[in-house]
Parts: sequence; C-alpha cells; structure tokens
Amino acid sequence: MITVSAFRWVPPFAQGQVRDLRVRWALEEAGLPYRTRLLEQGDQDKPEYRALQPFGQVPIFEEDGHVLFESGAIVLHIGQRTETLLPMDEGARSRATQWLIAALNSVEPHIMNVAAIDLFYADQEWARLRRPGAVDFARHRLSSLAKALGDKPCLDGERFTAGDLMMATVLRILPDLAADTSLAPYVDRCTARPAFKRALDAQMGDFRQGA
Repeated sequence: MITVSAFRWVPPFAQGQVRDLRVRWALEEAGLPYRTRLLEQGDQDKPEYRALQPFGQVPIFEEDGHVLFESGAIVLHIGQRTETLLPMDEGARSRATQWLIAALNSVEPHIMNVAAIDLFYADQEWARLRRPGAVDFARHRLSSLAKALGDKPCLDGERFTAGDLMMATVLRILPDLAADTSLAPYVDRCTARPAFKRALDAQMGDFRQGA
C-alpha cells in the first residue's frame, strides 16, 4: 500500500494548499489507493522522519520500502504508471514533464514571493516596498504563461497531463494574480476534475479529523 505523509493540522490559510495535495491528486488520477501518515507538530523534525525527508517537509511517498520526497518527483513517479498523467508518446511525455518543471521553477517561486510577503511580512516596511515589484514580476510570468496556453484547454492541447496538475496547484496559491487572464478558467477546468475534488476532500477531511 502506498503511504503519503501529511500534516495533521496546519493554519487555516494553508489548508487545501499543502503539497501532499499534489500527490493525492496524482494518485486519484492514476486510480491508485493510498493511506496517509499524519504528522503531529514536531514529528517532521524527528531523526527518523529526517532520514526520509532531509528538509522535514511533506509529502513523502512510501511503497514497499521505496521512499521519495519532493512533490514534483513523486508526481512524475506516479505518472509513469498511467497515461492519464504522462502520455506514452515520447514527445508528449517530454512536454508534460517540461510543464511540470516550469510550474515549479519558472512560476511558483514568483507567486510564493508575493504569498510570503502577504502572509508573513505584511506589516514590515521592507515588505511594503518590495510587494509592488514582486507582484509585477509574478504577473509578467503569468502573462507569459497565459500567452503560451492561448485558447487551448490544457498546456499541451486537449489532453490533461502531470504538467497541468502541477501548474494548476501552483496557480491556486494566489488566484487573484491570474484573475484577469485566461489562466483563471484554466485552473477552474483542471480543478473541476473528479480526481482533484476527491484529493481535496481527503486532505480537508484529515484536517477536520485533526482539529
């Protein structure tokens, strides 16, 4: 049985955003059953957990003694089991991988810059000065992404892939940044998938249980 680590509790602003959601969604798309290993506060710093995840983050993926960390690596690993996320065609598979990495490297850091300012440093003078530039750069990246998406349903055309899964989860972090672009309906299309709804319900259910 696949086990995915997740936090039993996080602050309300983080609920529905923690990165185990990405892995749960991929597993739901692949039709693979899993269970969660819920961490209490402090569990992520224990030596036995750090031996599996050196940064003390979630998720980790465990199956028959095989352990992976980093949500992108885990989603790609899951994707290898189903054409739903990584098509068999070599070119399409490479493009799906390309968009997954773009989500993590070219888009998410700039969204997280704004999110960190708003959530943790909003009352500090340096943050008030930095925020307009951070927002402008994030929106510039999202404008480039929207241009690449064009009028296609998904990043590589008609077909939803692991690249769309990862990009949608990144864009959900601060939906207002993309509210006036084609990216907002794109995220709506991706998150309307039944597999996403099951994954989100499962994560929120764990938080309710841990409240």
